Order: sequence, then structure tokens, then C-alpha cells
Amino acid sequence: MRFIAKEEVARLCAYAPLIQSLARGLLEPTESPPRSHFNPNHDTSVVLIMPAWKPGRIMGTKIISIWPENNASGKATVSAVYVVTSCEDGSTLAVIDGTELTLRRTAAAAALAAQILARRGSKKLAVLGSGALASHMAMAHHSVFDLTEITIWGRQIDRAQAVVDALAKVGIAARASTDLQSTLAGTDMVAAVTTATTPFIRSEWVKPGTHLGLIGAFTASMAEAEPQLLCQARLFADTRAGVLEKGGEVLQALRAGLIQPADVRAELAELVSASAPATGRSSEQDITVFKSVGFAALDLIAAEHVLQRHSP
Repeated sequence: MRFIAKEEVARLCAYAPLIQSLARGLLEPTESPPRSHFNPNHDTSVVLIMPAWKPGRIMGTKIISIWPENNASGKATVSAVYVVTSCEDGSTLAVIDGTELTLRRTAAAAALAAQILARRGSKKLAVLGSGALASHMAMAHHSVFDLTEITIWGRQIDRAQAVVDALAKVGIAARASTDLQSTLAGTDMVAAVTTATTPFIRSEWVKPGTHLGLIGAFTASMAEAEPQLLCQARLFADTRAGVLEKGGEVLQALRAGLIQPADVRAELAELVSASAPATGRSSEQDITVFKSVGFAALDLIAAEHVLQRHSP
């Protein structure tokens, strides 16, 4: 059995190759039941168990804890472990740092969706949020776009600046902002990675042609964008089933009668398929929204990516 620590996961998961692996892996059949959701403290903290498998080959199970209150004390919001099991003999093949795996597969999937849905020639990225995912979103998009400007928006300038400083250490230039309206007005692509429970992205602030990744809100009680935005946009999902069950903005828009389930035009696996009927954006003026709540197949693809590159 192999144990693969955070630093090794980071080394093996350079973003451009990982994004390519996700695109290929989503075309392969993978089975996964709905994730199990537990509230051990009866508050906003949750533990999720997310299994996925390829019959006869490999199974992965992620145990992930999400403690939003940790933001206030500077602790990590997300912590996870990933266990890989052989479907041939049931042996444990590896235990992988699930936190780094989750951060990287989440950012890679958002960048993959942006590659397909953003306008050609998009060069400006705004990352909304200053938590652990923020720098990963910038790095993932930077790996596949020729970016000329990256803005890190946060409610607290010092936290946004800390993300900017971390990116500078890996050679990526960015700037910090606390002005959301001007940040949205000056960007081509948005990656929202907060744990907001009240929508803060106002629909009138999102300009035509913008691609918006709503990544941070992963439960029905969370939301980053106003539901009104979704009826003005072309809506896509990481998975339809997951987003229609857990995507806060989508559920709010459905309850208000602003959209219908059929308005989720395609999910990520369909977008990467050359034979998919999904067309992505239909014009340069479209606002495209990629709503993500996470799904277990992405973890398994990322874990396979790591194992294929790891030397025991």
C-alpha cells in the first residue's frame, strides 16, 4: 500500500496535464452513488463520503470534512483523505492526501469548463474568495489561458493580498480587490470559490460575454450568485443530478420559477465529448454559468492520474 502525501500530490498534479486527464477520464464509464452527507455537530460543518468505481478495475472513496467556521480562525476549511481499493482483489492500493487532491481536481474541472465555455481570447480572470481554493483556481486557469490580468477579490484586503503573495511565489502576477462591482466589470472569466450562504454576485454586475464558474457553494443552503442571473445565462453543470439536488443558486431559481430543470443545457462529461449535442455558448454576448457541487468521478480520475505518475 502506498501513502501519497500532500507535497507529492501537488508535484504529480501539474494543472495542464491534470486538466487533460479529467477531459479523457470523463469519457470513460464510472459508477458512483449519491454522496453521503453527515452533520456531526448539527451546524454548518459537514462530513461527506464520496465513492466511485470502475468495475473490475479500481474504486476510490473520499472522506471529506468541511468546516466553514474555520475561516474565522485561519484554519483550513476543507480536510480530506482518499482511499484507493483494487476491484480485482479488494486490497488497499493507496491512501492519498484528499485535501490536495480535492483542491486540484476542483480547480482543474473549473478551468476545463472555462476552456469550453469562455469566449475565445479571454485574458482576464477574477477569483472571488480568498480561501484555500483561490490560488488553485488562478493556477489552473493560468495553465490553459494566456492571462494578462488576475484579480483576487475578497471582503478583507489582507486575505486577498495573501493569495496574491502566494501566487507571486509561483511566478503568477495578480492584484487584490475589495470592490466586487468593478472587479466583475473588468473581467472575462469569474471563478467564485466562497462558502457564502447569501448570494453576493448581483446579476446586473455581470456583463455580457462573461463566463462565470460558481464553484464554492456546494449545498442547497449555499449560494454565491443571485438566482435571477441564471435566467439571463446559459447554464451548465458538473453533473445535472448533483446540481439539481444540491446547487443552491439553481434550486433557488427553480423555486422562484425563473428556470426549469431542462435549462441545465449540459454537464461536464457532455461538454468534453466531441459527439455531444451541447454547443456551449451560442454568441460572444452570452453569459455562461458553470455550476459545480463536486462529484466522485472527478476524484477517481485525479487519483488515477496520481497513481500512474507515482513511483512506489
